[in-house]
Amino acid sequence: MTEFLETTVDKFIFRVATDRYYSSEGLWAQAEASPLPLGEGLGVRVRIGLSDYLQQRSGDVAFVEVKPEGTVLAFGDELAVIETIKASVSLASPVAGKVVEVNPAMEITPEVINQDPYGEGWLAVIEASDCPPFLPPNFGGERGGVARLLDPQAYFLEMKREAEEEAKRL
Repeated sequence: MTEFLETTVDKFIFRVATDRYYSSEGLWAQAEASPLPLGEGLGVRVRIGLSDYLQQRSGDVAFVEVKPEGTVLAFGDELAVIETIKASVSLASPVAGKVVEVNPAMEITPEVINQDPYGEGWLAVIEASDCPPFLPPNFGGERGGVARLLDPQAYFLEMKREAEEEAKRL
């Protein structure tokens, strides 16, 4: 079962799952080992989604367009666009690699992002080309190719600071 860091800012509760990494923009990246064809080693598949904070801040999701399977992305390339009642938001890929799976729910029920951002609301799976080794945040070992991503505690502190600043402006 996933554990969470949690904070309340104003009347909003924000949760950060502790079993994945985060981009400073609020996308999460969770590694899954995936076997490649014999002789090619062990690939790293990375499931990508929106953090609870990003989905709450963006508003109710009405439409999602994720790059199709087979698309090759560099770090920071546009992975998806979400449209909400508030805005259209371009989401940058937190890893480089090839899109190997797109969540089929994004076409039929994109609002699942708001209902379950750390579970059924994921966007895509990318076969990472820049992340070996891509270790879980609680591994305690070398961070390898995920150095540009934030561990859960670092993202939590950044997210909390941003949410508190935004609450003061309202």
